[in-house]
Amino acid sequence: MPDIYATITEADAAILEQLAALLELRASDPQQREMRETYFGDLELQPDTLAVEIGCGTGAVTRALAAHSQVAEAVGVDPSPVFLEKARELAQDAADVTFLEGDARELPLEDASAGLVVFHTTLCHLPAPERALTEARRVLRDDGQLAVFDGDYATATLATGDHDPLQACADAAMAFLVHDRFLVRKLPALLESTGFQLVKLRGHSYVESPASLGYMLAIAERGAAALLGAGRIGAAAAEALEEEAHRRSDEREFFGHIAYVSVVAQKRK
Repeated sequence: MPDIYATITEADAAILEQLAALLELRASDPQQREMRETYFGDLELQPDTLAVEIGCGTGAVTRALAAHSQVAEAVGVDPSPVFLEKARELAQDAADVTFLEGDARELPLEDASAGLVVFHTTLCHLPAPERALTEARRVLRDDGQLAVFDGDYATATLATGDHDPLQACADAAMAFLVHDRFLVRKLPALLESTGFQLVKLRGHSYVESPASLGYMLAIAERGAAALLGAGRIGAAAAEALEEEAHRRSDEREFFGHIAYVSVVAQKRK
């Protein structure tokens, strides 16, 4: 099951609609918001910064960047016209937010034009993340900063015991949604090889329980659908997995977890 985001421009409308809803659901989650605000707090930006988010999807993080006290303008770049249409709709009242269609590995931006470049859960989807980091370095000013936030998706779990059938949903969802589950473990070396110096590395933990249901329950559903679509299980088994996830939710037994990592870096001189 290849990463759907790696070929997002080829996805059909129904899948794009589901993914857009998932992106906004994740962005609105209080824990996700707290992690985002924590690594935003690690940034040291110059006044009137142009902030660029690469792989902006529906633009939730771009909108958050625009609200930063040191940011004068926020630009979101994404290859999907469907995501960009949704992003523009959601940011229609924000004069300081712009969205551009483009590939992370060939950005539609001038050299040394940005004070901040952000990859928020984007690099894990790219078959050649070093190309995207090289492009980020090109568009950053000498005093600019790079921020990367991504999941350590090899840690994604829905299991509450050995041989838990819901773990198959977590694994299938990650295979469907992520190109490299181990990307964050390679980040320090990737940054070094593409001309960046690490300033701050921070670990984060996302835990979903019956008191905070949302994103991980959607991951369980997405994983069951991915298993069905790949022909690994039949419709009855997919329905049973979804029912089990919702049973745990109803009976307050549901648990999900993903570890995340954020890094802040600057151009190495």
